[in-house]
Amino acid sequence: MRPALPLLGCLLVWAGVGAAVLAGWLPRWSWQAVLAIVVAVALVDLLRLRRLPSPSVQRQLPEALALNVRRAVQLTLQAERTLRLDVFDLLPGAWQSEGMPRRLRLRPGFAATLDYHVQPLQRGHFRFDGVQVRLHSPWRLWRQQRVVPPALDVRVFPNFVPLTRFALFSAEQASRMVGAHLKRRRGEGTDFHQMREYRIGDSLRQIDWKATSRARRLVSREYQDEKNQQMLLVLDSGRRMMASDGGLSHFDQVLNAALVLAYLALRQGDGVGLHAMGGEQRWVAPKRGMGTIDDLLRASYDLQPQPVATDYLATATQLSVLQRRRALVMLVTNVRDEDIEDLLAAVKLLQRRHLVCVASLREQVLDHALQGPVQTDADAAQAGAAALYLEQRAQAHDALRGHGVMVLDVTADALPGALVERYLSVKRDGLL
Repeated sequence: MRPALPLLGCLLVWAGVGAAVLAGWLPRWSWQAVLAIVVAVALVDLLRLRRLPSPSVQRQLPEALALNVRRAVQLTLQAERTLRLDVFDLLPGAWQSEGMPRRLRLRPGFAATLDYHVQPLQRGHFRFDGVQVRLHSPWRLWRQQRVVPPALDVRVFPNFVPLTRFALFSAEQASRMVGAHLKRRRGEGTDFHQMREYRIGDSLRQIDWKATSRARRLVSREYQDEKNQQMLLVLDSGRRMMASDGGLSHFDQVLNAALVLAYLALRQGDGVGLHAMGGEQRWVAPKRGMGTIDDLLRASYDLQPQPVATDYLATATQLSVLQRRRALVMLVTNVRDEDIEDLLAAVKLLQRRHLVCVASLREQVLDHALQGPVQTDADAAQAGAAALYLEQRAQAHDALRGHGVMVLDVTADALPGALVERYLSVKRDGLL
């Protein structure tokens, strides 16, 4: 319960009467009478406010939201008596909102509908604790804050809107949409696809001589990339993924890129699995079918990077037990020169059975430090430090390549295209 401005105005009037009494303009009993009237009216109004029933509220909002995607929320309020109130939905955390708080007047028998928008800023599990209403007393001398149900638990997933857009295009078109540069080579692959007429440029190995003799014209065998292979996405959720570019943490950008790659690989007929290392560990065994995307989303939507070091060798040991079938292992991390010994040992263990690709994220601030103008001693020191760091990083990458590991050195915004391009390159070349 808190006094409202009209009650404070009444107290000012009473104080003015007191000043007039002191000046001898009014008798003393008038000051006491005004006080009695103000107190009586305030008490009656207070009791009436306490007896007012809280309004009923219904909230319309899906229980699954997408990260950084603006979403409409609808509140429907009803009351048994006429109410004046302010409404504020109790949002989780520091979510951004537009259209709150709102003031309205409810009448019995009528429902009031409020629309506003929210934008989740983090993935994970969150809760709307209810709706906060501030009731005004009938004579508007008091106001009271109440929290009314319903509460609501929601889950914020990675932004899967691009995946729904990819469904309208072929795998090749969707690959170009994420920035993958494809080099098509006709007639190559490992699985037989169809017979067709010979085309200029077909190799002699493609000609089916029996079919040619029957048809009395050259007939070629056409192959396609092998299907039913497996890809394992190994994502670092340790301290290296806590850096941010463009308002999103590296881990959020890695997760978005991994989902894009998983979607395209599933479209190609391959099985996709996921393993999170470093922080909290998660495991999803490789499976085929587009329903696997739902499994990957449910397993990773609340996964957050942790301020811990990533143990690459322990991860490789776990994967040697969990993933028996040969697979393309896409390990996404941020390689530093001090990690190279542990990472090399882990990669050698994985290479006994799997094809390994390491995608190493590079912070955009490093590129900006090298490309920016050098005008002061501080600028020169910063550029020199960035150049030294990148040189040591490149040496670590060269050490991995020297052991037959595919290495991608990319920024977070270029990661989806780089991953898709390397996956399709592996498929075209039949490396699995």
